[in-house]
Amino acid sequence: MSEPIPDRPIPPDGGFTAEEFLRMQGLPPHTQLIDGGLIFVSPRRKWHASVTGFLWAELDAQAPDGHRADREMAVRLDRHQVPEPDVLVVSAEAFEREAPDTHYLPPDLLLAVEAVSPDSVDRDRDTKPYKYARAGIPHFWRVENEGGRTVVYTYQLDPASKGYGLTGIHHGRLKTDAPFPVVIDLDAVRAKRG
Repeated sequence: MSEPIPDRPIPPDGGFTAEEFLRMQGLPPHTQLIDGGLIFVSPRRKWHASVTGFLWAELDAQAPDGHRADREMAVRLDRHQVPEPDVLVVSAEAFEREAPDTHYLPPDLLLAVEAVSPDSVDRDRDTKPYKYARAGIPHFWRVENEGGRTVVYTYQLDPASKGYGLTGIHHGRLKTDAPFPVVIDLDAVRAKRG
């Protein structure tokens, strides 16, 4: 049974749980649960919408058999964490399954991608990558708008430290073999597709 959004979305002692959060109705789009608290986001900016759609399409087209890209879907990391990566690469099995249909689980993900917005700098650079790594998500990309150019920072999970190690900084063109071979023209993010 779904629960309405509280009149005052102040977390109870101990914070909201993932179960409570996933049952709430009437939350603004893209609300996330971080450390048991509700995180509301500002309206999307044009660059953010463009880069999210562009990377989703490129990753879905280039993902190997058995994987699919999705976007703006919640990931239930643990009892008090339900972030929403901007783009995800998941197993085809997870993408196609009927339930749960509102979120993914950490073993479903191969890659989580966050496009940094002015209101999400600390969350996208520090908080969420830390939580993704602790949940065992093998790869993380952080996407930044640096003076009108899209720059992608790629990371891979170090199983010994359970933290991400930087594997590359990509300007203009993203070419990597991890988590699978990918080549993306980053200068084409805002270009019209023909």
